[in-house]
Amino acid sequence: MTTMLPVIALLLGAQDDWTPRSPRDEIRPAFSREKASLVITHDAREGLDGWYERSFPVTGGGWYAFRALRKTEGVAFPRRSAMARIVWLGADGRIPRVDPEDAGKDGRPVPTAEPEHPRDGAVDAQGWTSVAGVFHAPPKAVKAVVELHLQWAPNGRAEWREPVFEEGARPPVRTARLAAVHYIPKGKSPKENREEFAPLLAEAAKRRADLVVLGETVPSARVAKPPHEVAEPIPGPTTEYFGELAKTHGLHVVLSLYERDAHLVYNAAVLLGPDGRLLGKYRKVCLPHGEVEKGIAPGKDFPVFDTAFGKVGLMVCYDGFFPEVARELANRGAEVIAWPVWGCDPLLAQARAAENRVHLVSSTFMDAKADWMVSAVFNPAGRPIASADAWGTVAVAEVDLNRPFVGPYNLGDFGAMVPRHRPPGR
Repeated sequence: MTTMLPVIALLLGAQDDWTPRSPRDEIRPAFSREKASLVITHDAREGLDGWYERSFPVTGGGWYAFRALRKTEGVAFPRRSAMARIVWLGADGRIPRVDPEDAGKDGRPVPTAEPEHPRDGAVDAQGWTSVAGVFHAPPKAVKAVVELHLQWAPNGRAEWREPVFEEGARPPVRTARLAAVHYIPKGKSPKENREEFAPLLAEAAKRRADLVVLGETVPSARVAKPPHEVAEPIPGPTTEYFGELAKTHGLHVVLSLYERDAHLVYNAAVLLGPDGRLLGKYRKVCLPHGEVEKGIAPGKDFPVFDTAFGKVGLMVCYDGFFPEVARELANRGAEVIAWPVWGCDPLLAQARAAENRVHLVSSTFMDAKADWMVSAVFNPAGRPIASADAWGTVAVAEVDLNRPFVGPYNLGDFGAMVPRHRPPGR
């Protein structure tokens, strides 16, 4: 049993415990202590970089919680410039290896425990941003160095207040069972297209799925009518039908359909909840030639929806050819991206999952043998962990959304690092 660390609240008398640091004197910013805050200030020069740091003893294999409040002025990208880091050190003063359990079992070397990056949270009425996280100390760690940064922010200022580093509880497992349906309807009519998916949703429910992803433009697929003739409102017949199935089976369901809104037609993906309600929709932003030529309008928003198991983002088919859509969904907190997709390069499915460190669930109308997309669940490493290759089958994978992806030859928990390191304005 480890000994409880004292909670370090940053009061005026505790500020001397934090040491100012900079990589080099020529890029050193100004450091000051004001009331209960640690302050870092940059002048007009580019590239200044500095932080406050403090070391804490840790027990290898233990769980530790960090939290602090941060306020910035004149900082263009606080997520990038005003971050906290936690650096693990072993008895030899070097960064130790991560826990092999966290590194996967693919036979490659266990990587070093790269710095942790607590995430930005809510902003209060006074403009203070909560920065927090819970982290697993590597087995050989004896020390954690906590850093409070301001970097690359000409004329910027950052205040850090009330940093706490203490023993924490291991995050609970947050299980989600993700399912991809592999089926293309016959195209006799929108009504019959919808009904053909009923047994597949029943099968997904039998296998205890939480989220089931169906294909693109389900009601009109293979129906010999142009989009504007089969488009329908949302909510409308399709959302009502699949909403009833979602409620019957207690599932979250995602599919795409052509939506009519006044004179406009969109290719929209919808998310239905296990109570049958419409939780939200996403209008396809990236349109291929064929849809543009038929008068389909592009969407412009990237909503992310809270569900009982986690945050879900939606994208549709051609969106997957471009990194911006999945990236923006991830930027907004998506942990799972549901992707109805007629066909696409399967390498791009892997890329969209891996580059954002999210789970991605695709449902395609392409034969698996064509090598032009697959109905599958991809993990944050970009690997398909369950796939449905035969028509009329359902792939289901159980994942832990609280488990960070830490794998061989990577940079650490890259999912937490993306907001800190991605370029400005992206």
